[in-house]
Amino acid sequence: MQQTSADTQAAILVSIDFGTYDHNESLQELRLLAETAGVRTLAVIEAKRQRPDAALFAGSGKVQQIAEIVEQLEAPLVIFNHDLSPAQMRNLTAKLNTRVIDRTMLILDIFAQRAQSYEGKFQVELAQLKYLATHLVGMNQDMGQQKHAVGARGPGETKLELDRRKLDKRVHMLKDRLEKLKKHRVVQRRARNRADVLSVSIVGYTNAGKSTLFNRLTRADVYVADQLFATLDTTSRRMFTEEQGEIVVSDTVGFIRHLPHSLVAAFRSTLEETVQADLLLHVVDASNANRDDQIAEVNKVLAEIDAADIPQVLVFNKIDLQDVPPSVQRDEYGRIVRVFLSAQSGAGLDGLRLALTEAQAARQALAAIE
Repeated sequence: MQQTSADTQAAILVSIDFGTYDHNESLQELRLLAETAGVRTLAVIEAKRQRPDAALFAGSGKVQQIAEIVEQLEAPLVIFNHDLSPAQMRNLTAKLNTRVIDRTMLILDIFAQRAQSYEGKFQVELAQLKYLATHLVGMNQDMGQQKHAVGARGPGETKLELDRRKLDKRVHMLKDRLEKLKKHRVVQRRARNRADVLSVSIVGYTNAGKSTLFNRLTRADVYVADQLFATLDTTSRRMFTEEQGEIVVSDTVGFIRHLPHSLVAAFRSTLEETVQADLLLHVVDASNANRDDQIAEVNKVLAEIDAADIPQVLVFNKIDLQDVPPSVQRDEYGRIVRVFLSAQSGAGLDGLRLALTEAQAARQALAAIE
């Protein structure tokens, strides 16, 4: 099959419906993930099955249909909206006669493109190499010729041809470096605690507007885009309130449904700012029809990183798209638990600042008692 260089960033997307409630939303996210990775979608192929096929995931008949479309469109890549086993990846590559990657590889590719800090790059490479270690048998193409292809990019791209022994050595080295960075962060956190500074982490589903809100609160200039995973590295900035003084606010990577456990584990140290925070601002896209599901997905990941018990303020963002007035809601104890605002326009930001001021006052009062 002949492929033109112009098509190297194009792909066929494949999604199998196993009867889950969120199949359509997951497929829509795959489209956005592909777009974020710079991939042009040539076609979307869907199918229904009760369970994955052990050898080909999609079943022989559907794979034959995919193969015909691959040949017709001269597709250089097929992206499955699922995690594939090494054997399935190897079998599909042989049957389709083109490159095959899964959802995890696509997300890793985006992470590789977006990581800016040393720690973020180390985390991406570590996740890539760990994934590669379990999938070498399925990647029977010459990776040396695929360095700039989707699924094979990033800080770890020059390591993709390493044998297992060298790969393991590289993994250990990355873990050591990340541990040193973790210790440095612990020292910084202790200094903040001694200074009695409220630590706030902004969390939420990807593309909910976290970075826009972060920039509004701290007058920072963090990259903002209408894309998935526009922010990857955790960024911390100081903000000041007249009543309670200094507050440290951290912007974090966005969460997504079916986020691979390997990525949660790999980015655990980056997310430690979230785990150690005094308060979480859980940003929600109020205009999204699936916002309740997204809230649940974020809370599930927070539980995985032991951050489920940290107090939250739900921040319903993008109210300007819903024609909802800015407001705050309090619980039975008088604490602000919901804020409705627009980070884009700034409407309702006073309510969020009030929530932060009250949280800082409560922290200082507790410290005085202790």
